[in-house]
Amino acid sequence: MESSEDPAAASGEGDAAERGFGSSDSDSDDEPGASGQTEMEFLRNLLSRTLGLGSEKPEKVLDELTLEGVSRFMLTEKCKKVICMVGAGISTAAGIPDFRSPGTGLYANLQQYNLPYPEAIFEISYFKQHPEPFFALARELYPGQFKPTVCHYFMRLLKEKGLLLRCYTQNIDTLERVAGLDTEDLVEAHGTFFTSHCVSSACRKAYNLDWMKDKIFSSLIPKCEKCQSVVKPDIVFFGENLPSRFFSLMQSDFRNADLLIIMGTSLQVQPFASLVSRVSTNTPRLLINKEKTGESDPFMSLMGFGCGMDFDSEKAYRDVAWLGDCDEGCMALAELLGWKKELEDLVRKGHAAVDAMSGQAVGDGAGVSHSPAKEQKKEKHSASPGKENTPDNQEE
Repeated sequence: MESSEDPAAASGEGDAAERGFGSSDSDSDDEPGASGQTEMEFLRNLLSRTLGLGSEKPEKVLDELTLEGVSRFMLTEKCKKVICMVGAGISTAAGIPDFRSPGTGLYANLQQYNLPYPEAIFEISYFKQHPEPFFALARELYPGQFKPTVCHYFMRLLKEKGLLLRCYTQNIDTLERVAGLDTEDLVEAHGTFFTSHCVSSACRKAYNLDWMKDKIFSSLIPKCEKCQSVVKPDIVFFGENLPSRFFSLMQSDFRNADLLIIMGTSLQVQPFASLVSRVSTNTPRLLINKEKTGESDPFMSLMGFGCGMDFDSEKAYRDVAWLGDCDEGCMALAELLGWKKELEDLVRKGHAAVDAMSGQAVGDGAGVSHSPAKEQKKEKHSASPGKENTPDNQEE
């Protein structure tokens, strides 16, 4: 599976913080979408679907359970609204590390920050007392220093074709935005680096990306101009609520989806993982990943957290798994759809635009500190091809 789902890959999937850094401005208890009542309704619906208590009767929509079958369905009038669910695995090809890969994951390289334990760097209580380690790490992984991958541009192409209903991402690297998706196209489940807020509940003054970037690359701890409290990017840390947008939009989005495409996620972090069970029982689900995931565990299913993916049983009728590199999977699907050249053009033009902006940023002195690390990472990958396929990379 392409899951390196942990990254701060700066990507964002993990226990809230496992995507790295972040919090959305959803710390407050009055967030309507994150209310206890809404969460209970969410769990009740999951339990009902898992135990087969709904009124929907499964109907086979795909003519065959293969990538080819999915592509043929996508070219019909029956497929007008596609939801993408993505995790860290779609960003590792951009050079963003995951969390737990031995030797290369973020948690394996945090000794320099003298943390009590690796996860502390993404815990809100620790951050408020000791923000320095997080911002030192953020300087190395700051959004804007990486290029979107083929997966990101495939979702952009879905948007241009009028097919993308929404992208639900666990990542905080903002690469979906860089690739051309707008705020309306996205549900950044574990927050984003795009905006920041003062951590003081009495203040909560908002700051934009440029303000935060200036502070981070000046090696300064961002302090609120109004109350002098620390300012934190809106990414979800351990100990914080998911954004209210996640809870409010999922209600209608998944009910209306004609196709669900899941990429680069191990589907182990709740409640994100259970979103796959919110689509209609007649909605096809395509997994593009390095390994099969999301298959129901009997106990978790009983508790209402079963993802319910079924790729291999005699009852399988709508779930398809394409196993391998996520970028290759997206390119293979694009070729079957007759979109390969369009996708290649999008990637080429998009990367050229990022290069042009990076050149300007380097001229201004931003991001220079990260360049050597990126070059070193390239050398390491060329020397050890295939290392990213290790089982540990699949962890969230």
